[in-house]
Amino acid sequence: MNTRKVGTEKEDRAAVFIESHGGRVTERNFRSRMGEIDLIARDSGSICFIEVKYRKNAANGHPAEAVGTKKQFTISRVADYYRMKKHLPDDIPYRFDVIGIIGDEITWYKNAFQYIGL
Repeated sequence: MNTRKVGTEKEDRAAVFIESHGGRVTERNFRSRMGEIDLIARDSGSICFIEVKYRKNAANGHPAEAVGTKKQFTISRVADYYRMKKHLPDDIPYRFDVIGIIGDEITWYKNAFQYIGL
């Protein structure tokens, strides 16, 4: 199975997981010239910008650890573009989440990192 197909499958599982825990996925694979956000959802009144990371097992580390500063900066930039493109007011709360998948286990890390500005 190729990595893009695996990624899509895991993002689908993450979307189902979010919905089963009271969230609502509003966008998948939102792209700009700066990068991509895997999932955008609404949860508890916040807009959530979500990175999905998968590992077959924990031998190579936890998937959430793979979202480093560079990726956080990229997601922050794409989130800025999304908020501008959708004309979202500044007072709508938003957060940056990571969904880590190891094998069949899914963990949703809410507020996994803070916005990284220029």
